[in-house]
Parts: sequence; structure tokens; C-alpha cells
Amino acid sequence: MKKRIMSAEDIDRSLQRIALQIVENNHGVAKLAIIGIHTGGVFLADRIQKLIQDREKSELPTGTLDITLYRDDWSLATQNPVVKKTDIKFPVEDKVVVLVDDVIFTGRTIRAAMDALMDIGRPRCIQLAVLVDRGERELPIQPDYVGMDIHVKANEHINVLLAENSGIDEIVLTGRD
Repeated sequence: MKKRIMSAEDIDRSLQRIALQIVENNHGVAKLAIIGIHTGGVFLADRIQKLIQDREKSELPTGTLDITLYRDDWSLATQNPVVKKTDIKFPVEDKVVVLVDDVIFTGRTIRAAMDALMDIGRPRCIQLAVLVDRGERELPIQPDYVGMDIHVKANEHINVLLAENSGIDEIVLTGRD
């Protein structure tokens, strides 16, 4: 089974809405920073940053966060994890940091991201923006900004395809019938 649940236009519209909500909820961008979680969140964070900067005519710090070694399950997946680069060139202290990821499921990735971020510094506040919330949390972590909520069965998977790494923007639900 393969079903497209978001087109390029849907993704763009969701990111525009998320960007606007971030600015509105934070009363501007004065203390705001955007950090994308590797891998899918990095591309989305860049897009959100650009949308906000274009709208607000103001620079907005952005960075990338690798959480590989902060995951509670990394040793189950592989004995040789692929560590990506954390690139945050600004102090996070006193910032409202918006963590960005493509999909939220159990909440474990976000918990790991918060742990990694707190090792860098202590932000004023951490918010979460995701493109897809598939529910079924194992930890009490909820996103502040969501592109789409969808109930997904245990045997189904959400594939977020972004032009930056796959040449196409779409979100596809796959699974066994």
C-alpha cells in the first residue's frame, strides 16, 4: 500500500502556516531561533527560517542538531551509529528555540533533542514544530506547531520526501494491507 497524504502544495501551505504561527505566538522574532533536527528537520527548519525572514525582514538564527548519541535506542539500531554535525553558531541562552522535525511519533527523538540542546546551553523556552504528528506518544511531549495530524496504524510508515534530498516534495503513507 502506498498513499500520498501531502503534496508539494500541501507541504508549502503547512510550512507557511507554521511560520506565521511561530511569529504570532512569540510576538515577533526578537528572541527567536530555529534549530532543525537531523535529518528531515534540517531542511524544514531552513524553509521555515526563510519564510519568517522574508515576512519579517529580519535575520533569524538557525542551526542543526544531531541527536544520534542522545537516543535511548541507538545501540539497538547499530553498533556503529552515523553521527551528523551539530551546527549552532549562536548562544541559545535567553532564546526561544523552535526545534523542527519532520514527523513526531513516540516523542523519543524530541526528548533526545532537548537533552542535546541543554548540553549546549539553557534556552528561555523550547517549542516544537513538526510537519506530521502521527500520534501514539510514549512520552508526554506534544508539538506546538503541526502541519498535519494523522492516525497511523502500527504497520504503516510515514515517508517525508523533500526536494533537498529526494528531488520531490510529498508525504507518503506506506504499509502492509
